Amino acid sequence: MEQGCPFALDPTGRDIHGEAALLRSQGPAVRVELPGGVLAWSLNSHEVIKKVLGDPRVTKSARSHWPAFSNGEIPPDWELISWVAMDNMVTAYGRNHIRLRRLVGKAFSPRRTEAFRPRVEELTDQLLDALEEAGPGEAVDLRARFAYPLPARLVADLIGMPEEARARTAKVIDAMVDTTVTPDQAQAILAGWRGAMAELIADKRKEPAEDITSDLVTARDEDGSSLSEEELTDTIFAILGAGSETTINFFDNAITALLSDPAQLELVRSGQATWDDVIDETLRVESPLAHLPLRYAAQDIELDGVTIPKGDPILVNYSAVGRDPELHSQVPDVFDVRRASKEHLSFGYGPHYCLGAGIARLVAKTGLSRLFNRFPGLALAVPRDELQPLPTFIMNGHRSLPVRLTTPAQSEPAAAGQK
Repeated sequence: MEQGCPFALDPTGRDIHGEAALLRSQGPAVRVELPGGVLAWSLNSHEVIKKVLGDPRVTKSARSHWPAFSNGEIPPDWELISWVAMDNMVTAYGRNHIRLRRLVGKAFSPRRTEAFRPRVEELTDQLLDALEEAGPGEAVDLRARFAYPLPARLVADLIGMPEEARARTAKVIDAMVDTTVTPDQAQAILAGWRGAMAELIADKRKEPAEDITSDLVTARDEDGSSLSEEELTDTIFAILGAGSETTINFFDNAITALLSDPAQLELVRSGQATWDDVIDETLRVESPLAHLPLRYAAQDIELDGVTIPKGDPILVNYSAVGRDPELHSQVPDVFDVRRASKEHLSFGYGPHYCLGAGIARLVAKTGLSRLFNRFPGLALAVPRDELQPLPTFIMNGHRSLPVRLTTPAQSEPAAAGQK
């Protein structure tokens, strides 16, 4: 297939799914333009993406395999610099990736995931209790008051970050996924999250506790060969960002889908479908990640007649995977919890498969089930088409999620009785 002018990705994220469909129609691998005029390849079909995610010739290390970055052609104030400047298990390659993943993987074992359940349930109930203070029929932003704080505070607990520090760092993470930022803002984002992580690490060296940061600090200080200081800093931030932002958008999208189609919600309430069905169908049709930067071709890679040259950057178009008609031939754009196959790649595939998938599912199932049990009259406060998308082509979610917890016709005692 001949490649014409690069497709300029919309940094405002106004139509994630429309853009994904257009890219898919142009081919499984399409040349795109990122902010700053940087060119990359967008992968847009399930078959090609799954193949590439498991291909040892594809790397996430800009230092080792993106000549434009290592040669200084990518400026330090590039709008997406935070996504490629990290040195951690997310961007490591080969043996370094295995080494770092083993260190971090201990924190996400099935046993430790199950041990985290009481805290998940406790925080979920705290947030729902606070929501009950809203008046009958009052519109509240469920993203800000539930979808956002639940995973964000839980991941902060995992790494041992105090609430005040988490709130400051959250602003940095929000800005990092915003693809409309200026070069000056991009530099500030990079400095901001590294400074916050350095402060957390210093605190844990003074007063270690039962958390991931303390465990990694101990590994670093007892054997420097297992983890460099930069890897330590960047790995903790990767856990914080990856564990919170994606789950926030998952809740946003799952709640929106269920409230937009009450028949789907009734299938769950009647036992004809499960919350696990809701989780996988949401991840299929509304991947929390849209376009994830960046991977690189360590060698020339041939994909259905298109050659991605060695050293070229690659974007995985996750928003295109679950809606690929070659994978899901029956109305792939429609949310259907009874769909026989809900295959998706929202947790990744291959060596970079999400370590926190087990905890993410626990948080998702606990949060959704308790939310809808507590507020059976939950409803969108605005039409779905009035929800505003996040200003990004990286994430898939909304700026806010206005809902009514009870309808004006419901009495306050009846609503409270659902607790």
